[in-house]
Amino acid sequence: MIRIGIVGDIGSGKSYTARQFGYPVFDADLEVAKIYKKNRKCYFKLKKALPNLITNFPVRKKIILKAIRSNKKNLGKIVRVVHPEVQKSMNSFIKKNKTKKIVVLDIPLLLENKINRKNDIIIFVAAKKKEIYKRLKKRKNFNPIIVKKLKEFQLPLEIKRKKSNFIIVNNFTHNSIKKNVKELLKKVLLNA
Repeated sequence: MIRIGIVGDIGSGKSYTARQFGYPVFDADLEVAKIYKKNRKCYFKLKKALPNLITNFPVRKKIILKAIRSNKKNLGKIVRVVHPEVQKSMNSFIKKNKTKKIVVLDIPLLLENKINRKNDIIIFVAAKKKEIYKRLKKRKNFNPIIVKKLKEFQLPLEIKRKKSNFIIVNNFTHNSIKKNVKELLKKVLLNA
């Protein structure tokens, strides 16, 4: 099985790019949303880590964002609780899809949390900062302070770019991403 990890800046189009491969995608952001809604064990750990903020189950994203805004250290606490659960979900996703030729891992902290393996193919999604910002501003819960704090938690983009096997440039047109992914897929399958 070939594991493809998608990395890049917040809002660069990683999830959209991941879906264009046409293979099973593990979407960590969706998984985190499920964990907040359904995982009571995670809720109790978050409640213990942030007793003044996490008081109700299911955990609401609004409360998580408030926690991140209110104290820089809270993001680290949240990641330490949620990350092991995401990793468990990823492991069962990989086990469930073990007969597939390729799986795509859309995990924002893939490199930071050392979830990637040595032989994973890492793809960096590059996009212009101006375009990214324009897209981020359209998001429902966009908050520049939260985005800044999340970026502080991530590796610098240049390091992600250097650690990547391939770079896909996203100019936010449907056809260009589809075409770039198709070409890249040929290279990946050729070298497999």
